[in-house]
Amino acid sequence: MLGACGIISREDADAIRAGLTGIMEDLASGSLAVDTTAEDIHTFVEMELTKRIGDAGKRLHTARSRNDQVATDLRLYLRGQIDETIGLIHGVVAALAEQGEKHAEDVMPGYTHLQRAQPVTLGHYLCAYAMMLVRDVGRLEDARRRLNQCPLGACALAGTTFPSDRSMTAAALGFDGPCLNSLDAVSDRDFCVELMSALSLLMAHLSRLSEELVLWSSLEFRFVTLP
Repeated sequence: MLGACGIISREDADAIRAGLTGIMEDLASGSLAVDTTAEDIHTFVEMELTKRIGDAGKRLHTARSRNDQVATDLRLYLRGQIDETIGLIHGVVAALAEQGEKHAEDVMPGYTHLQRAQPVTLGHYLCAYAMMLVRDVGRLEDARRRLNQCPLGACALAGTTFPSDRSMTAAALGFDGPCLNSLDAVSDRDFCVELMSALSLLMAHLSRLSEELVLWSSLEFRFVTLP
């Protein structure tokens, strides 16, 4: 982006890209370790880059701050974790649906307050948990949509006088667009709290299912036998 906007030379931009690629590959292979004495990961990368390509490495920091970089990192990390979690939930829902169909005609007692109430089927029971998890996916998707705005370019808190293209960097990182307010971009963390809330509900539903299996496998119930 810096090169495309003419903020730094194309030569410097190419050198920075090549240097960053080398650092990433060396970290992945284990031939380079993060220097834990550096102030943070961004300082380490900039120092290592400058060591490799010279003064051009110092221009990596142009039109950005660790404030907007850390906020961007956090959103990128959580977005990836949401996608992974949703994929795992889909697997559980598919398993519940498969077992629900398999046991659609198997009658069992339905309970309220641990007292036998009305007859249901095992398939109906299992699909209740599938419905809970489907709603959990919806909440995670909502949280993902709200956090998928890019803080990069907000800098320390009030933007930059460089003619940067925040939409370009947002698109390159897979965001829906840049954050609309620079102060909000670097200072807000409500997306973390929202995600924690959605994950707490998810875990409550999984805990309920787990507790049912604990009860059902006990001598008192003897509904299931676990391997």
